[in-house]
Amino acid sequence: MSALLAIRTVLHPTDFSERSEFAFRLACSLARGYGARLVVLHVAEPPMEILGVAEETKCDLIVMGTHGRTGLGRLLMGSVAEQVVRKATCPVLTVKTPQPQVSSSEGLVAATAGKGAEVTK
Repeated sequence: MSALLAIRTVLHPTDFSERSEFAFRLACSLARGYGARLVVLHVAEPPMEILGVAEETKCDLIVMGTHGRTGLGRLLMGSVAEQVVRKATCPVLTVKTPQPQVSSSEGLVAATAGKGAEVTK
């Protein structure tokens, strides 16, 4: 049986965007749950600045938000998260911000709005 991952330091790189907020809350929860130190890094020049700080702080886990781009968008824009995952020496948890829940009437409006249908209440 393998031992659980020992997490003493969690690194959370952030650009303070909305997508980073959900990852920040998760990083806080993980750090609290493991009794670990949380290092928050404001990212100006990713990903080398992220990888350098991960090494400096000897972090055990990196928790970061991602745009969730795929295909051509990721190919053209590059993915900071992907580069960090490939080059980091510790585990990396990437977090995509969940889509907000919509009520059934809002969902109906969204589903039919592009079809020229009217929705009345």
